[in-house]
Amino acid sequence: MNKIETERLILSEFSIDDAPFILEMLNDPAWLQFIGDRGVKTLDDARDYIVNKLQKGFKEQGFGMLIIKLKDNQIPIGTCGLLKREYLDDLDIGFAFLPAFRGKGYAFEAAFATVKWGKESLGIKRVLAFTDANNTASIALIKKLGMEFERLLTDFPEDDAEIQLYGRDL
Repeated sequence: MNKIETERLILSEFSIDDAPFILEMLNDPAWLQFIGDRGVKTLDDARDYIVNKLQKGFKEQGFGMLIIKLKDNQIPIGTCGLLKREYLDDLDIGFAFLPAFRGKGYAFEAAFATVKWGKESLGIKRVLAFTDANNTASIALIKKLGMEFERLLTDFPEDDAEIQLYGRDL
């Protein structure tokens, strides 16, 4: 994969140079509340996370989380991508944005383009998404992508929160 381009955004694989962004993103209060603490507290931690999590996924599977940058000035604003988790039958889409870039339509633009790429390039027939039941912004985006509530993930391995699973055939 080289990149996904939309009207305002460029989505591409993470590079080691994206460590300052990863450090900021993974320590954002909303990330910590709804996604969880990944233990990334320094630039070295961020570089390690990029190499051993983000880049590793692409090498092993050909897809994963992407960095989202504004097309006009290359400022990193968020992340979006497709993931395969052992406890789900289909790929799921994940996304997160820095606070200054929420509520501007970037998340829908990036997520829609990512799902389209997954269908066209990977041949996926179905996509899932899950979120904390209290994350109303995430739920609204998931529904805007055409996904419908399917069930609670009662045996969710990473959290004690109430996690809702949504899905959609493509």
